[in-house]
Amino acid sequence: MDHIVTVQEAVTAFADFMEPTDAELDAIEREMPVILAGVDLLDAQIIALNHAPNELDTRRIRRARRRVLAARRELANQAADTHRGGAA
Repeated sequence: MDHIVTVQEAVTAFADFMEPTDAELDAIEREMPVILAGVDLLDAQIIALNHAPNELDTRRIRRARRRVLAARRELANQAADTHRGGAA
């Protein structure tokens, strides 16, 4: 008869002390516009997969890509602004 032995890391991987820190939650909140724009892009691509792509699908995907790029640009600009101050 084989005994089943648990690995301690697997058992405690989701313990209470492993919750995200406030800094990690803040980072997720800052990145949320990028995440949501990415979800919108994925939705547009999935819709286009369900049938033969048409002009509306092409425009929808193009707009979603632009929103992703704009959200990434905004996040990068915010990061650059926070690293910039105080050196003058």
